[in-house]
Amino acid sequence: MSADEMKTLVSELVEEKLIELLGDPEADLELKEVVAERLKASFKAESKGEIGTPADEFAEKLGLKW
Repeated sequence: MSADEMKTLVSELVEEKLIELLGDPEADLELKEVVAERLKASFKAESKGEIGTPADEFAEKLGLKW
């Protein structure tokens, strides 16, 4: 595991533990209706293949092995 991967892992674990101990500060917040509608439209378009790039294609463009 590289140093950057380790930093990312530790960061994620610390965040998870803080949320577990302190609760999610955004738990009581609600999305504005316009944001919710845009997300729904985006998910729908992505599921139909109208938008988005498959992960393997994106990785290949970056020269990564997926």
